[in-house]
Amino acid sequence: MKSGTLDKIEGKIHQVKGRIIEAVGKVTKNRNLENEGKTENLKGKVQDKTGRLKKLINK
Repeated sequence: MKSGTLDKIEGKIHQVKGRIIEAVGKVTKNRNLENEGKTENLKGKVQDKTGRLKKLINK
């Protein structure tokens, strides 16, 4: 599998993981956990965009 595709897949996984962690943080009223989820989600978005950019460059 190409690097861009792997980045996109891993980015989506980080986004989902981040949304779950953020939701758990909201339910438990744990701000640290909520912020950790937001950070994970953002990291996933960046990785997804990086994968998209790699695919464009390789075309």
